Amino acid sequence: MNPIESLIQRIQPTRNELLNHSLYAQIRSIDDFRIFMEQHVFAVWDFMSLLKKLQIELTCVQVPWRPVGDPNIRKFINEIVMGEESDLDADGKVLSHFEMYLEAMEAIGANTQPIIRFMDKIQNGMSVNEALETAECLDSTKDFVRFTFELIDNKNIHEVAAAFTFGREDLIPNMFVEILREMKNSGQQNVEKLLFYLERHIEVDGGEHGPIALSLIESLCGNDAQKWESATFASQTALEHRIALWNGVQQQLRK
Repeated sequence: MNPIESLIQRIQPTRNELLNHSLYAQIRSIDDFRIFMEQHVFAVWDFMSLLKKLQIELTCVQVPWRPVGDPNIRKFINEIVMGEESDLDADGKVLSHFEMYLEAMEAIGANTQPIIRFMDKIQNGMSVNEALETAECLDSTKDFVRFTFELIDNKNIHEVAAAFTFGREDLIPNMFVEILREMKNSGQQNVEKLLFYLERHIEVDGGEHGPIALSLIESLCGNDAQKWESATFASQTALEHRIALWNGVQQQLRK
């Protein structure tokens, strides 16, 4: 068994636990989606910093420019940045996926003020950890974001790539799309932006990105057993934090 197969095998039980989380069966109404989105939006936001860390380390974002690393990896990273940061919404307007998510939240009446106030604090010079102290979200959501920035700050790019590939791939189930389609067909008008966001994510995450992401990890870890071990740990921990995030949302729903 090669190292990437070993990594996948070791994290598979945790990934299966996440994919089969009982939260998914509980989200059935607009109110449920509001509660879910008000926490999940922090994960949508911090995903971009994880992606930008990969772009900074694996492509050239300096002047004077020079070609850096593997051209296929550069293409992979830049394509994802393009899609996430400058996509087209349902009306043909250029928006990041985060901005699309905020619009979808507003459309169903979810509260966007906590994430906006959190981002404003960072914009005004506060560190992410300082802003999290007073952020209006669950402790499990704060822990999720903290882990993301611990990865970013520790400068081990193979760990960032592993968490990005195995812990931050699209783990929102297709069943959400089916529920929203049923709502729309029954006359619920305010779900259209959220439905478009989810359908677009499923479309973007398909295709060739998976194999290239695996090649990225193989390239960064090479024959270094210690790097493979830490990449496995980062992937496993990222999945565990996502499970904790889902657990927090589930507790909110039960209340």
